[in-house]
Amino acid sequence: MSDSADLAALEQLIDTYCAAWSEPDSALRKRILENVWAEDATYTDPRAHLAGREELVEHIGKTLAGRPGAKVIRTSVVDAHHGLVRFAWRVVQADGAMLPEGIDFAEVSDEGKLKRIVGFFGSPPPKA
Repeated sequence: MSDSADLAALEQLIDTYCAAWSEPDSALRKRILENVWAEDATYTDPRAHLAGREELVEHIGKTLAGRPGAKVIRTSVVDAHHGLVRFAWRVVQADGAMLPEGIDFAEVSDEGKLKRIVGFFGSPPPKA
């Protein structure tokens, strides 16, 4: 596989993962994640640490309940090396308002699924 094909596959992986964060239907969200999320993968952000696909499906549902109609979009290229990935994203509310950009760091399994994501909200604070 060429580098551009690898990058295209990673972009599709990440875009599919972001689509799961925009899917209000739990069953559809689970099906989306089955394609990209390893069964025992972990997700960590400032508010949560989850293990497994079922916990992520439930967490996304709770998050979406507080933001009906919101979408998560990738706002950067997918940057990758050695099975590690980083990308920026943003939540766009149903009315078009945009929340601050966040960044996720991911680890990809040998099978091409996400096995770990660590996310941060907003830009890093400036150095004092």
